[in-house]
Amino acid sequence: MMNLLPAHRPGSLLSEFADLWNAFPPSRAPIFGAHLLRVEDTVEDGRYVVRAEIPGVDPEKDVEVSVQNGQLTIKAERSEKHEEKGRSEFSYGSFVRTVALPAGAREEDIEAEYRQGILTVTVPVSEPVAQAKNVQVKSGD
Repeated sequence: MMNLLPAHRPGSLLSEFADLWNAFPPSRAPIFGAHLLRVEDTVEDGRYVVRAEIPGVDPEKDVEVSVQNGQLTIKAERSEKHEEKGRSEFSYGSFVRTVALPAGAREEDIEAEYRQGILTVTVPVSEPVAQAKNVQVKSGD
């Protein structure tokens, strides 16, 4: 079972967002339709993995995953029509979630898969090469 955004895990890239999420009163927490959006992130075998629980969507039409400037954005939209005894009712839900990718993330190799209501985005991560840069100090005289 997936948890709401993970609470303070050392090294979690989403821990600050979890603080913000947990600060919402239950009636004001972000929802997806009538469904509370559940998201988790992990680092597994050299890959950063983000999972979002998004049931009842068509991944080809309703889900968009994009990357720009080291930021991973997941967008989803859902609309449903219920008909009963000559009445119809529409319900809509949408969300956008953006997370910062870790250092060394290979943006060109990102993969996304939707299976059984779960969107899994996998980002390969290379060991970042630390490069020190010397800065020349100029005299103000």
